[in-house]
Amino acid sequence: MNASSQRAFALLNKCMTMTHFKQIQSHLTVSGTLLDPRAAYKIVSFGVVSDLGDLTYACQLFHHLPHRSTFIWNTMVRAFTERDEPIRALSLYKNMLESGFLPNNYTFSFLLRACADLSDASLGLMLHSQVIRLGWESYDFVQNGLIHLYATCDCMGPARKLFDASVSRDVITWTALINGYAKAGSVVAARALFDQMPEKNTVSWSAMITGYAQVGLFKEVLELFNDMQVSGYRPNHSGIVGALTACAFLGALDQGRWIHAFVDRNEMELDRILGTALIDMYAKCGCIDTACTVFDEMPNKDVFAFTSLISGLANHGLSARAIELFIRMKNEGVVPNEVTYICVLSACSRMGLVDEGMRIFNSMSQDYGIEPGVQHYGCLVDLFGRAGMLEEAKKVVREMPLEPDSYVLGALLNACRVQGDVELGKEMLERFVQQSLDHGGVHVLLSNMYASANKWDDVAKVRKGMEEKRVKKVPGCSLIEVDGAVCEFVAGDRSHRFMEDIMLISRAIDGNLKCLRCDYEDDNITE
Repeated sequence: MNASSQRAFALLNKCMTMTHFKQIQSHLTVSGTLLDPRAAYKIVSFGVVSDLGDLTYACQLFHHLPHRSTFIWNTMVRAFTERDEPIRALSLYKNMLESGFLPNNYTFSFLLRACADLSDASLGLMLHSQVIRLGWESYDFVQNGLIHLYATCDCMGPARKLFDASVSRDVITWTALINGYAKAGSVVAARALFDQMPEKNTVSWSAMITGYAQVGLFKEVLELFNDMQVSGYRPNHSGIVGALTACAFLGALDQGRWIHAFVDRNEMELDRILGTALIDMYAKCGCIDTACTVFDEMPNKDVFAFTSLISGLANHGLSARAIELFIRMKNEGVVPNEVTYICVLSACSRMGLVDEGMRIFNSMSQDYGIEPGVQHYGCLVDLFGRAGMLEEAKKVVREMPLEPDSYVLGALLNACRVQGDVELGKEMLERFVQQSLDHGGVHVLLSNMYASANKWDDVAKVRKGMEEKRVKKVPGCSLIEVDGAVCEFVAGDRSHRFMEDIMLISRAIDGNLKCLRCDYEDDNITE
């Protein structure tokens, strides 16, 4: 390499624009320097790794190189994998084999990741056989890639077999297996592995937190999230999203605010996933104005962010604003999904906007090719039912192309309750029984309808039928947050360790309320 070419390479580190990069590449091409595989590797690497890089341009340059080394092939495979283009990465690997180049351990580490992104177990088996045939199975990052691949594809048998056979397990090996048990719903097994880990890192903690969140063990999520920080580990993006999901479900506003402050303090990017998690948390914790503020602060908003806020606005009785946001969403070119339509149809239902609701319902298939599902028809039934249009609601149930489920029949039963149509309510209960959907709430609703109509004999029959069928109403529960810890109280459950103190305070409050009521009544009598 001559002095001129060396100076050109030195300028690469000072590149400020892609135009500057192309000028340097042109100089190296004209001088013949790019015929050297090492020089070609350096220029291609800069094109795909640098923040200024252009993958499309680098790919064109790669295909015109007269000489390509394994390093250059690996660089391109890695680039496609890291840019979330796994199919192109695997296609390039095929071209690599056809060009006479054999993959090495680095090649397989990228290919296995691309295969995991596709969740393609059969292709993974083929790659595994090539790994064994070429003798790369003993390398740590190849083993970790295989474990991660099998775990991602829910093939926990081969993943565990590779893990048990590994002689040099590192934190990545442990985390890959824990992540696959957690995703498969085997959180007990995942936690057992997690507790056995000789060394943990932020990724392993976050994998366990995410696993708990995916199966709905939200109290465990927050407990583990707190333990993680006590152990000296800072939560990463996925751990924070998992904790915010738990805060949203449990109504743990104080902890959710702390997490938001942590995000701001560490200048974490408010991307679509994190932003949506914050919106959902604030909306479900009753802070809809703060949810709107987070939404406005997001630099990029996708369908999930819009849908989360539309749902929050509708649930807070702000249906008009929810519908306005839906219109804004479409005007900004964001395509709604099935859940978006459920949320906005619910908003129309609460406002009694029958014509608007019908227009939105019809636009699903007309404008976006989305075929309505059972829940959309349920929203339509609820829309008509709340507006007192029982005949139209019944017509939807009779003519819908799908078998009505508990959501649809429940919407019609609720409409019967609002309109006082006891006979139709009784018919709905029979439909529930036929489909084995007659849970306690359905019977209680019908019983209340009979009571409102002063049909006490029918009330007694419904209650007796519940006893004979051993149908029980699901007990209610309440959640409160005290000093950042969430406490759950289920109706009839007295297992809380402070139950005696709680009962004493409850009786004292009840006594004080009675005294206040008596004083109020005495004052009124005196007047």
